[in-house]
Amino acid sequence: MTRADIASCPCGSAKVFAACCEPYISGAQVAPTAEALMRSRYTAFATLAADYLLASWHPDTRPTRVRLDEDQRWIGLSIKDTEAGGDNDSEGIVEFVARFKVNGRGHRLHERSRFEKIDGRWYYLNGDHL
Repeated sequence: MTRADIASCPCGSAKVFAACCEPYISGAQVAPTAEALMRSRYTAFATLAADYLLASWHPDTRPTRVRLDEDQRWIGLSIKDTEAGGDNDSEGIVEFVARFKVNGRGHRLHERSRFEKIDGRWYYLNGDHL
């Protein structure tokens, strides 16, 4: 899926892509909350936006590169819980379930992710698979 091919945002917000995650992925805006960053990172996986995934990864835990599988099709995101991660917070936690298919076979990623705000910008720090 390319970013130009989508109307509704893959993150499941019910908003159009251009008014949801696209401004964060393009760099036009900064995700205002840990949950917004989580949603935009899911969308980045779905749209193969590796540069955004690296840029939104915390400098202390960022890998040197991200390998994205073009055969992996992301099919749904469900936010289960959030803790902090708002405007006045410096840390936040988002628990989510992301569903995807590879070669027609369904998979789930259930993670409790930690985020940290540095100089007004949220970053994915790390997560625990549940």
